[in-house]
Amino acid sequence: MEDQIKEYLKRLDQDSVDFMQLQFTDLAGFVKTVSVPRNRFASALEEGVVFDGSSVAGYAQIEESDMRAHPDLSTYTILPSDAGTGKVARFICNIFTPEGERFSGDPRFILERTLEKLHTDKMDFFVGPEFEFFVFKRDAAGNPTVQPSDYGGYFDDTTLDASVEIRQDILRSMHALGYQPEAAHHEVAYGQHEIDLRYANALKMADRVSMLKNIIKSSAQRHGMYATFMPKPINGVNGSGMHVHQSIMATDETKNMFFEEGRKYEISELGMHYLAGILSNVQSASAILASWVNSYKRLIPGYEAPVYISWANKNRSALVRIPAGRFQRKRMELRCPDSAGNPYLQFTAILSMGTDGIKKKIDPPDPVEKDIYRMTKEERDASGIPSMPESLGEALHHFRNSKLMRDALGKHIFENFLILKSREWDAFRSHVTDWEISRYLPVL
Repeated sequence: MEDQIKEYLKRLDQDSVDFMQLQFTDLAGFVKTVSVPRNRFASALEEGVVFDGSSVAGYAQIEESDMRAHPDLSTYTILPSDAGTGKVARFICNIFTPEGERFSGDPRFILERTLEKLHTDKMDFFVGPEFEFFVFKRDAAGNPTVQPSDYGGYFDDTTLDASVEIRQDILRSMHALGYQPEAAHHEVAYGQHEIDLRYANALKMADRVSMLKNIIKSSAQRHGMYATFMPKPINGVNGSGMHVHQSIMATDETKNMFFEEGRKYEISELGMHYLAGILSNVQSASAILASWVNSYKRLIPGYEAPVYISWANKNRSALVRIPAGRFQRKRMELRCPDSAGNPYLQFTAILSMGTDGIKKKIDPPDPVEKDIYRMTKEERDASGIPSMPESLGEALHHFRNSKLMRDALGKHIFENFLILKSREWDAFRSHVTDWEISRYLPVL
């Protein structure tokens, strides 16, 4: 370890780095950052940085608040910089207790631990998110509004789309970081955009998603705009999701464990059990995958959002879709997560759901290839198609009673997440809205 630290100190010097940023995420998924000047590089790499865990959402109580953020040297990245601000290197940190043990409330540690179970069987979990967000104008005081940055539509690239430069800015920054963006395009709603990331190991991808949020917000700000990952910021239009394409591969990526030529749908037995695990557990994991009160304003019928628990090969109204692709390209697309969540916990929940199906050898129902949105409730019931939770409160009810989620996330994160989100739900459901006043006050 001492030799590695010397190597990175030399690298920091060769790269003429002025500042280091040490980053980690809280339970809700917000990135926390400590900036370290050049004169403290050595001590930061050797000893980490101490911080108050009781001030970080879901981390620790006051009486056990001292935490230490240790840089993961493999995450060394030179950040794209603006002229005159100095060169900045970023490390993602692992969190340790005062006793020197990995902290069980660190979302990154929980994902690492979940992936290690696959690694023992020489397999790995790969994901490729489709990351949606809105870009809005600011008012004269610089505050964000809900006025779209443009009036373009799906795949538009015309004078209507004033956000082309922002998307290109994001792609340039991602390329500079080596993130291999696949594509960027305008989405359905005014001011709505999507960035597609090339698949990677789930831990690496969670690190990238955390950085991508910063890149998107910074790019929008440079152009005088405001970017948001709020799932449903405007009533009556499509919300923003984060469709997660996923597969289990051999560790060396030479074999896709979901693909088997000659089998029905060309999905292996392992893949079918994994699919069944997703479908049978998704209600319990919904509070992690769509973790905000506002998430459930997106998950309603009529706006291309996945509401009904089913799978299909072509049908985009299903919760899980199997996109066209063979061999290494065989994958599953889970459509209910949103980009406002904690990617470490989201990927942990998804993998835990799928591997539960593998462990229990659960078989999925038949695919549903017709438009589920047009089916009546009686038709859905007859076809055995249940629904996703309709609110954060309902999602927390399923989560609270889930042994799978408790085991996957560990006692600390499970209990603190439940406390954090129950407070949010209680605050929302006790709030009297303008809609209620205008609806009921004149008549009751």
